[in-house]
Amino acid sequence: MTPPSHHDSTPQLLNRVRMRQVALMLAIEETRTLRAASGRVGLTQPAATKMLHELENAMGQLLFDRVGRGLQVNTAGARVMDYFRSIRGSMESLNRDLRELREGTAGKLSVGSIMAASPGRLTDALLQLKSTYPLLSIDITVDTSDRLLKLLDEGTLDLVIGRMVRDIALECNFRPIEDERLAVVVSPEHPLAERKKVEFSELMPYPWILQPRGSPMRDVIEREFREHHLKLPDGLIETGSILTTIDMVRRSRCVGVVPETVAVSERAVLSTVGYRMRQKLETYGSLVPKDRPMSKPGMHFLELLHEERSA
Repeated sequence: MTPPSHHDSTPQLLNRVRMRQVALMLAIEETRTLRAASGRVGLTQPAATKMLHELENAMGQLLFDRVGRGLQVNTAGARVMDYFRSIRGSMESLNRDLRELREGTAGKLSVGSIMAASPGRLTDALLQLKSTYPLLSIDITVDTSDRLLKLLDEGTLDLVIGRMVRDIALECNFRPIEDERLAVVVSPEHPLAERKKVEFSELMPYPWILQPRGSPMRDVIEREFREHHLKLPDGLIETGSILTTIDMVRRSRCVGVVPETVAVSERAVLSTVGYRMRQKLETYGSLVPKDRPMSKPGMHFLELLHEERSA
């Protein structure tokens, strides 16, 4: 393998890397074998092997370790894969924009949001946006920050309202919106519902509903348990859906944890327990990929979203 010159520039690398090589790398990641990946991109296996060698020569280092007859991505390959996934996301956004131009539509904006922003801030910004762009198609996905950022990385979403997550390699511009406190909630008929002050240990006899491991809210709740020197209760119910959490808490003796804004908006069916969480979530905000252009409606939406902070 010929190492790249120290004088190699970005234009030279762009000339040497082909889109089909990008597609092959992404196919290897998905199928785990060169044989299956070559079929997916319409190549024979020898042609795919040659293309992979050419890509490694362009990069100046091996991207996979050869393990038996298979391939195992190494550190350099994993880093290249991060950037190639970003390229795929950009191409998906471009394809969507071009399709809208061909069809003469008013365009589409895909937004991902954590539940905390939904009751007021997100809704207000979207309603104002629709008054300016009445024919704009808007798609809203509500989920945890970690899942939303994966969709953003894949190009499914244009922007996210959430938090940065450590394990996501996507590079984003982050603009803070506000802090978020959490509330412990139960049904209005729960034995702890009418208590003005509740000790954390008094919550332990009841089943808990928590967000999945790895989400920012789950990390905060686990820190709360550790501060009280308690382990997570057995028999957890785990869901990333706030609506499922609300419905299960409402109809059972389960204990749930939701953003305070959600607890306030759902006070007709939920009761906030008299326990104040010591931990709070990090500031959430808007997240936009650094290497992906934003549409005019998208930029206007961001302006509206952040105007609300001073309102």
